[in-house]
Amino acid sequence: MKSFVDYSSNSDFSIHNIPFGVAVFNKEYIGCCTRIGDQVIDLATLYDLGYFEDIEGLDDNVFEAYTINEFIELGKPVTNAVRTKIQTLLQEGSILSKDQKTIEEAFYDLDKVKMMMPVHIPNYTDFYSSIEHATNVGKMFRDPANALLPNWKHLPVGYHGRASSIVVSGTEINRPKGQMKPADADKPVFGPCKQLDFELEMAFIINKNTEMGENISTKDAEDAIFGMVVFNDWSARDIQSWEYVPLGPFLAKNFGSSISPWVVTLEALEPFRTTSPVQDPEVLDYLKFEGDKNYDINLEVYIQPENGDQNLICESNYKHMYWNMTQQLAHHTVNGCNVEVGDLYASGTISGSDPKSFGSMLELTWRGQNPLSLSNGEERKFIEDNDTVTMKAWAEKDGVRVGFGEVSGKIIPAL
Repeated sequence: MKSFVDYSSNSDFSIHNIPFGVAVFNKEYIGCCTRIGDQVIDLATLYDLGYFEDIEGLDDNVFEAYTINEFIELGKPVTNAVRTKIQTLLQEGSILSKDQKTIEEAFYDLDKVKMMMPVHIPNYTDFYSSIEHATNVGKMFRDPANALLPNWKHLPVGYHGRASSIVVSGTEINRPKGQMKPADADKPVFGPCKQLDFELEMAFIINKNTEMGENISTKDAEDAIFGMVVFNDWSARDIQSWEYVPLGPFLAKNFGSSISPWVVTLEALEPFRTTSPVQDPEVLDYLKFEGDKNYDINLEVYIQPENGDQNLICESNYKHMYWNMTQQLAHHTVNGCNVEVGDLYASGTISGSDPKSFGSMLELTWRGQNPLSLSNGEERKFIEDNDTVTMKAWAEKDGVRVGFGEVSGKIIPAL
């Protein structure tokens, strides 16, 4: 496929992608959109001008909504048809390529729009599914010889997080405050977090509602997953280490998480499927799956200090995940837990075996023992005020590139 829209060969947003998001156009109105290269396309306008009139099941202009929830709830027969139609319209020689009036009305330069939260997220779950990350944490905080807890290889460990504080890329995050217990103190102290961290993650978004008592099998899981985003699970390590016993993360996590503004469909990621790591011991029947369920997605993390340059500090890959999305969703619902359209399920920190691929400052600096050196001469054990953390993700194979853009967030001082 070749588009009539010019874009760079290394653009994340090729004609093979066709992601979905929500933007403010002309500082006037909000609507659903897609993107090719650096052009953002107003889908509500394309609908009004009749470009989707042949798609069965798309009876209303759901693109006028402030989120993509209404659109993705229509299900994959409709959403895939829309995505395919957009690809056709963007090809050279298409009807749209010759409709200059519509192009002028519906196409916007990227710097002329403001990206918004793409989905309303009713519920959020965070998993802990990278064996390298779990092993590193186990070595640091428990017995290095028995880093993984007994349940880890038998089920996708996870916890229910806070959906209200998930924000879109570009939103500033206040340093959290809370209780911490210094190692040399006999009681906790209160104040701003001193060990603020990021966690490099991906997340998937659900396109259907289920009833309590229902479950989604690994076989059916992909039909319930609309697409994916890049996810930064900001973490206050010193607050976390004091509060997490016995119930796990709380204030150390719920102050803010950041997502990329473009939702990339599973269909766009199809060419980048890859085999999963061997799971030993064998999992229970409800967690078994067939086919390639992991994805070869390159990941990078950058730190930019105030008035400084970006520093590449991590290069990882989503293919490292021990537990895949179908297993995560099957486990999440096997007890009858109902899901809702827009639910977001994060992977947990993604780390590889190489120290450069560790997906958190906790691991990269090994709990602050080995500070990172930045290009301006500064060092970092954890994230400091006015640092900006940016994560990028893309897949590339046989000349086809599909990416997510980036998720970026700046830490500002505690209130």
